[in-house]
Amino acid sequence: QVQLVESGGGLVQAGRSLRLSCTASVSYFTINAMGWYRQAPGKQRELVASISSRGGTNYADSVKGRFTISRDNAKNTVYLQMNSLKPDDTAVYYCNTNPYFEQYWGQGTQVTVSS
Repeated sequence: QVQLVESGGGLVQAGRSLRLSCTASVSYFTINAMGWYRQAPGKQRELVASISSRGGTNYADSVKGRFTISRDNAKNTVYLQMNSLKPDDTAVYYCNTNPYFEQYWGQGTQVTVSS
């Protein structure tokens, strides 16, 4: 069974950067279309960045120009580089396939941005 483990979150001031990592327990799982999702308190989970099996990327308007998704298939890892962070980026961040499957949700990693 595939497990996805997110890491790299933390508490940062607005304007700073973080890099999130998502490592899969199965080799080359990340060659699939993958996505980074986030869920803020009281809000629905949303897709913020995705990367296709061919490497094409897409971003939610709210993060476009600030976030970059990438992957290293040899390390079974997907990354999310987050720059110019804003308090509105505060959320628990998860990775999953895109579209997602319920069985792949991990524990997520908390990102908190202070003003």
